[in-house]
Amino acid sequence: MFGYHVRLAIKSLRRTPVIAALMIGAIALGVGLCVTTLTVFRLMSANPIEHRNDVLYAVTLDSWSPDQPRNPDRPELPPTELTYRDAMALLESDIPVRQVAMHRSSFVVDPVHTEGAKPFLVEGRMTTNDFFPMFDVPFLYGGGWDDAADETGQMVVVLSKQTNEKVFGGVNSVGRTLELDGREFRVVGVLDDWLPTPKIYDLNNGAFNQPEDVYAPFALTEQLQLRTSGNINCWKDEPIDSFRDFLNSECVWLQYWVELPTQEHVQAYQSFIDNYAREQKRLGRFERPLNNRLQRPDRWLAVNEVVQDDNRVLVGLAFMFLTVCLLNMIGLLLSKFLGAAPIIGLRRALGASRKMIFRQHLVEVGVIGIAGGVFGIAVAALGLLGVRQLYNNYDALTKLDFTMGLASLGIALLSGVLAGLYPTWRVCRVAPATQLKTQ
Repeated sequence: MFGYHVRLAIKSLRRTPVIAALMIGAIALGVGLCVTTLTVFRLMSANPIEHRNDVLYAVTLDSWSPDQPRNPDRPELPPTELTYRDAMALLESDIPVRQVAMHRSSFVVDPVHTEGAKPFLVEGRMTTNDFFPMFDVPFLYGGGWDDAADETGQMVVVLSKQTNEKVFGGVNSVGRTLELDGREFRVVGVLDDWLPTPKIYDLNNGAFNQPEDVYAPFALTEQLQLRTSGNINCWKDEPIDSFRDFLNSECVWLQYWVELPTQEHVQAYQSFIDNYAREQKRLGRFERPLNNRLQRPDRWLAVNEVVQDDNRVLVGLAFMFLTVCLLNMIGLLLSKFLGAAPIIGLRRALGASRKMIFRQHLVEVGVIGIAGGVFGIAVAALGLLGVRQLYNNYDALTKLDFTMGLASLGIALLSGVLAGLYPTWRVCRVAPATQLKTQ
């Protein structure tokens, strides 16, 4: 019976091709716009390490000015980054199972192993070796460096897959040397494809930027006097005549994460950072009220407002546009169905029940909805292509995956059925005798 209803629906649509095309186009436009905005919103609000959400914590300490908060719009929040002296003090704790102090840097790579290649600039991350297991970083070759490299600041480096292909042609480069800023580093690992979206471990320097090209021990920051290429925020005038002065300043510029597997670890570490802040208060620092926080990744995304209100508004506007499209579709369906009332009257006179007529017309609007969904996927793909052309860094946010394709069909089918309920009810109320007398 369902196949019979589908055949009747297709014949009905062929009798009015212009109206059918308008209805399918209306759903396609509305659904395409909704799926475009939903795809971007979904990927922007995703938690790339959701499976570790209960054990990872971003650490924040309120070492900011006593006269004003770091963020006047959200005065309850401490700075999202730490000073160098605070990060070094926290690294002394043995409470976390793993902990990472890190910052973004940059290097010039001299690809001496590739004939004819010219030096090029890469983004780097100075971090501790716990970074790789904490954030589930996959390796193609080798692995991260050991604790000794962190403690002594050994000249070792982990390369991204793209950098390894550019410098070494994609072969296993573990054990080979690489020149960064004229210094030789030994390659200990090469990452596999890895694209956390958003870049949860550093939301301060471009939440949707690509991961860094090279990774090296955090201890080299002081040892080689490496400047950061990330955010630096300071709140007081300080004489900074040397790199050591900068490291001792009250400027915040380091990201800090810890892994705490149990609530006992969380409570112990919270007490540790609170006691550290009290000690610093006695030394004349941390003049603001005690406000040290451990933020889980999902909360960290919210604190850093990765998903702006504008994105939520765009999603709402897209569904409002879909509603307008459905209102137009209702008018077209009323015109089409009531125009076919004589045929419906004849079918009723031959024994078709209202239930059968209702089911037949719902199948027809369902066919319209599915057709609109298929074209809506194409409209969404074009919309995401446009976003990709406007924002070069948003490639990861503009991919239409299988889930959103199914969502497109689901939204279209539901929209078609909802739009068709009233016109279908109206046509089922038509008295067959009245229509037969007019013929």
